[in-house]
Amino acid sequence: MTGRIEPLVMDDGWTGSRPTSDLVSDLPHRVNDLASRWAELARDRPALIEKSGHWTYGELPAIVAEARRFLGEAGIRPGDRVMVVAENCRALVALLLAAWSLDSWAAIVNARLSEREVDQIRKHSGARRVLYTVAVSAHARGHAERHGATNHETRFGRIALGPLNAGSVPEAVERDGARQVAALIYTSGTTGHPKGVMLTHRNLLFVAKMSGMLRSLGPEDRVLGVLPISHILGLSVVLLGSLYHGASLHLAPRFDPSETLAALARGRLTFMLGAPGMYALLGEYAKAKGIPRIEAPGLRVIASAGAPLDSGIKESTERLLGLPLNNGYGVTEMAPTVSQTLPDRPRPDLSVGPLWPGVEAKLVGQGGRAVPEGEIGELHVRGPNLMKGYYRAPEDTDAAIDEQGWLNTRDLARFEDDHLFIVGRAQELIVRFGFNVYPPEVEAVLNAHPAVTQSAVIGRPVAGSEDILAFVQTAPGASVTVAQLTAHAAASLAPYKRPSTIFLVSKLPAGPTGKILKSALPALAEELARRG
Repeated sequence: MTGRIEPLVMDDGWTGSRPTSDLVSDLPHRVNDLASRWAELARDRPALIEKSGHWTYGELPAIVAEARRFLGEAGIRPGDRVMVVAENCRALVALLLAAWSLDSWAAIVNARLSEREVDQIRKHSGARRVLYTVAVSAHARGHAERHGATNHETRFGRIALGPLNAGSVPEAVERDGARQVAALIYTSGTTGHPKGVMLTHRNLLFVAKMSGMLRSLGPEDRVLGVLPISHILGLSVVLLGSLYHGASLHLAPRFDPSETLAALARGRLTFMLGAPGMYALLGEYAKAKGIPRIEAPGLRVIASAGAPLDSGIKESTERLLGLPLNNGYGVTEMAPTVSQTLPDRPRPDLSVGPLWPGVEAKLVGQGGRAVPEGEIGELHVRGPNLMKGYYRAPEDTDAAIDEQGWLNTRDLARFEDDHLFIVGRAQELIVRFGFNVYPPEVEAVLNAHPAVTQSAVIGRPVAGSEDILAFVQTAPGASVTVAQLTAHAAASLAPYKRPSTIFLVSKLPAGPTGKILKSALPALAEELARRG
């Protein structure tokens, strides 16, 4: 089945049926053009705000020019990979825009990654230089010290500059700047060789434009910028979406519930996009402080993305903030958005919304057969935001994208009334006693227990079947037993869907956006089993 686009009426009157060429024809040539996009129209409006100060849109072009000079003096050439080990701050944004103005690629790496992960990416990317945002990140300082980087005080912040990689060979520069690779984003949770997703200027600008347009983002908006810019969601939707539409972005290196609550109370935020884990933490904090509902006079849109949303978090967040929690779906390879619910059309369920204008989707069953409406299949997508490919991995690229340009997301999904529902990952499907078990369904039941913050479910092969392992993170101060959770699951799940084993944990392994790292759960199960 091919997903159909429900007409989406935009502010300028056009609908989702508008040709894809029209959606990209008015995009800026390169992402760095966003530095001057609002320099005259909103000269005094804050563009980037953090604890240490802010830059206005009028100041931004000169700051980016200074960062460009810094990179040029450091030997950065067109086609070079510039690796930035960072947490969210203004300096990171200046370095990215400057790198793109030089036609170099930005390999953006979260400073909280392990030494092994950072070193692996540095080697694979062949970066000409590695830079570190040491002023805001102790983790970046640690990596900088390991790599023998030197500190530099600049107009845009204190930056550590790593040694020159004289053997680094620049990549060819595209004649068409829109096709030039802008960002190299390494997929999370990889246990083997790293996979660097090559995203072009057009990929990023298309997402920046559409993500803001569908939410009516504009110069009066004040956006929470806590999702890591090293993650594609924080980069294209939050950072570039804000710059594209002239909004003010409040940057923070990490999520702090108390600071966020204070900003909401003062009316400083109008738009929040976060992973489900962020909303769960905000809810826990409010509950501990005895706050049944957060007063947020300026807030108009809240949205969840980056990880599967469950009904418990959706319902509790909506009660807490008094707004519908919008949902969305994407993958890094699509820069990342495929679909999203719309603020003026809230959904009571867990749909991830209609497809974006310009994005196509189809569901494929076993043997490549078409999947009827309402049935589950493997989701394939394509559009202007589809990656150029995996860096230095042509075989991986060919395995992911077919000759017609369809990307196999490896996610299982269904369509209902032109709205997309994600059922789970194809490789995470559990087959128990010959029946299919979708982990999100089991997780939703467990998460509905009042003592549970979040959960993760995986399968473990046994003779002729699979066991279901559930890892349950309990709320602070909550008291619940495995027997109680087993009874809770039995009340809502068929016998074959019930967990074989439930592990109680204080914290689930998670990535920078709060997405649970299921690849780490088998080892955690072994460790917990040894402890008894």
